[in-house]
Amino acid sequence: MSSIELIINLAYVVAAALFIIGLKLLSHPSSARKGNLVSAIGMFVAVVVTLLDKQIIDFHWILLGFVIGAAYGAWKAKKVEMTQMPEMVSLFNGFGGLASLLLGWATITGMHLVSFATTSEFVFLTVFLTILIGGITFSGSVIAWGKLSGKMNAKAVIFAGLRELSIAHLLGFVAIGYLFVTQPDNLVWLYASIALALSFGIWATISIGGADMPVVIALLNSYSGIAACAAGLAVNNTILIVTGLLVGASGLILTNIMCKAMNRSLMNVLLSGFAKPVEMGEVIEGEVKILSAQDAFYVLEAAQSVLVVPGYGMAVAQAQHAVRELQSLLEENNCTVEYAIHPVAGRMPGHMNVLLAEADVPYDLLYEMDDVNPRMENYDVVIVIGANDVVNPAAKEMKGSPIYGMPVIEVYRAKSVFVLKRSAAAGFAGVDNPLFFKDNTRMVLGDAKDTINSIIREFGDD
Repeated sequence: MSSIELIINLAYVVAAALFIIGLKLLSHPSSARKGNLVSAIGMFVAVVVTLLDKQIIDFHWILLGFVIGAAYGAWKAKKVEMTQMPEMVSLFNGFGGLASLLLGWATITGMHLVSFATTSEFVFLTVFLTILIGGITFSGSVIAWGKLSGKMNAKAVIFAGLRELSIAHLLGFVAIGYLFVTQPDNLVWLYASIALALSFGIWATISIGGADMPVVIALLNSYSGIAACAAGLAVNNTILIVTGLLVGASGLILTNIMCKAMNRSLMNVLLSGFAKPVEMGEVIEGEVKILSAQDAFYVLEAAQSVLVVPGYGMAVAQAQHAVRELQSLLEENNCTVEYAIHPVAGRMPGHMNVLLAEADVPYDLLYEMDDVNPRMENYDVVIVIGANDVVNPAAKEMKGSPIYGMPVIEVYRAKSVFVLKRSAAAGFAGVDNPLFFKDNTRMVLGDAKDTINSIIREFGDD
């Protein structure tokens, strides 16, 4: 091994170590920013070393792509609202899959006849998997982006023949995969693989309802890593294999955590479009008790312990800074304030954590569902801000409910519950919420940010 090869391999080891350290730092909100920076440095090292290793003849297009991509990424990162972050993450996953697909495409079209004859079938198999997984990731992520951004109906799209169409796609993967590997010089199979992968990603994602999109995002993130790993095997790049494995494994772990949080298997989520509709069971009836912001203030002024349960409604209202200000006022009034975060609250994993971190809410005040449920009776007031499905007692009380068996934050066991919503309508999953009719629940209607600011003004006038 030459000295240059040794330096390159050492740089790859350093980059891989930075990826692992970055992932470790990302596991806690207090170190997440540092983890992002460490991982970015690792990626920069890996890209630079790979370009030097491959002895690129002309860097003009590469530099142009770098400048355009960096400028657009920086602009987009500054412009994007926190409510748009889930669909942006979905697009990131999609672009990762598209990059793998294009790499596989370029690998085949850049080969000469001699290369086709001397390259092993294993390489062509990895190229096929790169195109297949990359294509599914890209088209599936675009559909997820459309559902999350409201550009298409968030409900599952089911039509006659969907099951048969999906089976035909799976059989097509086997048949075209065999022809692709055994006849790689015939570009018909290359383009057929691309078309089949893109098509399957659309049908597989369009049949999943919007309420399951957080799980789908995590799974697509894993797919993008697996596609990158396959691409690394295709072009014999060690760091791409390592990076792909890390992303793929972490994505699968996150997907598993979220499935457990919903008490559903991954197959149940992916095949939800084929499931028979669930009977709703008993009809939820009752009277919603409305409370004014001023009356809510009087209760909070006397409270000794308050729990805040944020949801997507807080993101839409951009109420996180107002919540932080209310927390400070309550603490000055000798009241303890804590936050309960459900694993699937919001539209993507960690959505609520990011929002609260943006408002400088201390990390040690954020608790998981299993930490607050055993002591729920001790809270004087629980403030539910825009959350719906993750606090729905139907998951415990109504066997006919579609979310029955899903672990939820059991706010209905607290002494008092304030639900801050624009209306008493069902949440993103479309399931009615009997919490609204409980004796200890009061609904404060209106924009969450305006409501909290009204309560804050009452503290100022007191």
